[in-house]
Amino acid sequence: MGQEKDLIGRTFKFSVSVLKFIEQLPSHPSAKVVTYQLSKSATSIGANYEESQASQSKDDFYYKIGICLREARETNYWLRIIQEMKWVSQSNNLDTIISESNELVKIFGKIFSKRK
Repeated sequence: MGQEKDLIGRTFKFSVSVLKFIEQLPSHPSAKVVTYQLSKSATSIGANYEESQASQSKDDFYYKIGICLREARETNYWLRIIQEMKWVSQSNNLDTIISESNELVKIFGKIFSKRK
């Protein structure tokens, strides 16, 4: 039970940190597209994990975990684009957010791999 609560809190904090980070990004058209996609995928991780906690069955649980994994991978993709485009200065927390995104991919990948 404790690990589930930790992951609920962790994904929530991750969503908030990404949303705060997005506020630093430029507002030109190409950045807006990436910002929109990033906000959707990053917040979807926690939302789907929350939903997984009320699953009706094991299949439903793993379906939601699979969505968490896909959204975490997508989030990582958008973050790498931002990094490559150099839309923010080095002094920001982009590396920390990317690191957490990578960790979430590993966590959800590990949970998803336990399905039978």
